[in-house]
Order: sequence, then structure tokens, then C-alpha cells
Amino acid sequence: MSVQPVRFFGDPVLRTPAVEVATFDAELRRLVADLTDTMHDEGGAGLAAPQIGISLRVFAYDCDGFAGHLVNPTFDVVGDEEQYGLEGCLSIPELRWECRRHLHVVAHGWDQHGEPLTVEGSELLARCIQHETDHLDGVLFVDRLDPETRKQAMAEIRAAEWFGAAPEVKVSPHPLFGKVR
Repeated sequence: MSVQPVRFFGDPVLRTPAVEVATFDAELRRLVADLTDTMHDEGGAGLAAPQIGISLRVFAYDCDGFAGHLVNPTFDVVGDEEQYGLEGCLSIPELRWECRRHLHVVAHGWDQHGEPLTVEGSELLARCIQHETDHLDGVLFVDRLDPETRKQAMAEIRAAEWFGAAPEVKVSPHPLFGKVR
């Protein structure tokens, strides 16, 4: 399909909870293809629809040998163990910080055709699922950093060359695409 511009930290669409997908049609399949193409082009492990300006609950992932997408995802935490590791985001380019996540999760949702999916796998995939689901809830990984690291992260973000740049916005034929409710 096509590579779309990624929205950066500061864009309101990244802080707005996304709307559930109600129609599983050709437009949704194009969105999944665009998310996948953009994620691969940018070298990411995952990409959520709000990151390309579309406020719908969809993300694509290609992480640690696991690849696919989830529509209207949720996840269940398995066990009490946590992982602490470097995390980055295509919407906060070239910056990474240590972030705490659940070690194991099982994600549930639907594929682009409306068929139910369950996804589980490695610890890296668990991190990716949590990160991308956060995007759909209007949460960025910097919100999950400890206070001292978050303060440092915000200073680095404000100093980044890309911070404050106006996003490239394409007009979409979809009623919700590119709009924030």
C-alpha cells in the first residue's frame, strides 16, 4: 500500500483514546497494510493507527520473529513478573529510556477480516503489545517512566530537532481517519 508520515510527540492525536473499529472492510485492510508498510519503512517493531493520524484501535507489529496486526486489542497479564528494559517509539524518534512492563501478556482482538485472534510470545512481543495498546489509549511510554527518568526524557524531547515541527497531514476519505474525537 503506502508509507504514511509518523506523528511525533506533541501531536494531539497521540494523546486521544482511539475509537473501536466497527467495520471490517477494504478500508481497514488498507489501513493495516499502511501501518505495516510504514512500520517496516521506519524500522519499527510496532505501529499504532494514531501514530499515522488515524484514531482507530488498530496496530501492526513485527517483533522478535512475531508479525501481524490486532484490531480492537486487549491484553491479559500473565503472572506478577515484570521486565525493565530500553524502550523507544517511532513518535519519539532516536530516543530511548528504561521502562517497566509486564513480563508476559496474552493479547486478544480481531484480524482485518473480523476473525478473532489471540497473540502471545516472547518477552519482547509482550513489551510491544503493551506499548502499542498504550498508544490506542492515548498513553505514551514516557508516561510509564519513573519520575527522574521522565524528567530527563522530557528535557531530551524538548531539545530534539523534530520537536514542535508541524506534522505532514494528508486528507483521508475515511470519516474518522485523520480526525480526533
